[in-house]
Amino acid sequence: MQHRMLSKEEEATVGKDDLEVRREDQDKINKFSRLHQREMLLEEELESRAKEKEDLEEISNELELTDEDEKVPYKLGDAFVMLPLPEVQELLSQSSGKIEDKVNATEEKLSRIREEMNTLKVELYARFGKSINLET
Repeated sequence: MQHRMLSKEEEATVGKDDLEVRREDQDKINKFSRLHQREMLLEEELESRAKEKEDLEEISNELELTDEDEKVPYKLGDAFVMLPLPEVQELLSQSSGKIEDKVNATEEKLSRIREEMNTLKVELYARFGKSINLET
């Protein structure tokens, strides 16, 4: 079944006589709402991960100015451990890679959620026209 957005004329005629909300309509509205909440949480998570990655890059740049023989503090859990610079740089590189993987996975989830939301929008606007507002 091909979904499409309604034209202005179709939108004006839809939903005038048929405004009864069926159980399946309410289920779709509820699902859209849950997806919207999930979308907002994933967007916050992306912002947090982007900040985390930016901080790691900044730390890596700062460490480039450090003497190769120096030991530098590295945070493991709640404690800081003095480690050789090359080891710290490797650990930072690994952390950055893990964050990048998490960002990609989160973006993929977000894409699927938005796709599903758009499908629900088309279906609900087709049924209710201007009687419903799903703009987020």
